[in-house]
Amino acid sequence: MRPFTCSVTIDAPRERVFDYLEDIANHAEFSGHYLKDFRLERLASRGVGAAARFRIALGRSLWGEISIAALERPYRIALEGETGRLGRVKVHAAYTLTASGQEMTRLEYELATAPPSRTAELRLMLGGRMWLRLQSRRALQRLARMLEEGEPRVHAPGMVPG
Repeated sequence: MRPFTCSVTIDAPRERVFDYLEDIANHAEFSGHYLKDFRLERLASRGVGAAARFRIALGRSLWGEISIAALERPYRIALEGETGRLGRVKVHAAYTLTASGQEMTRLEYELATAPPSRTAELRLMLGGRMWLRLQSRRALQRLARMLEEGEPRVHAPGMVPG
């Protein structure tokens, strides 16, 4: 699937946004509307190697797994994972944070997948890509609202340690 990018401006310092996103357990809080049954893959939920499994609520349920592959404080967080039947669809995502004005952060989220077959690629083109883009945009808006309205919860409820 061709990569897509969503962005939002958050009225919070870049370091604070980075610290929140660096803990993969927190991703359940702003992505819970489309990522269900979020479970940590290891006890340490921060930093490179932190991983989680989740169910993607797209028609029939698909399981996915994502881990933090690289951190460039306070600029970029790269994620790598897999989803689909037998984990054959490779997923690459990244959060890029740039300072925007005084104490504000411009957050860009890029997502790309590598489907294993033409059939899987066609399925993504027939609505999956648009649905993922819509859900990602909504997640960024929820994240911005949480960070701007006060302290977000650390380790959102409903998340089960894996």
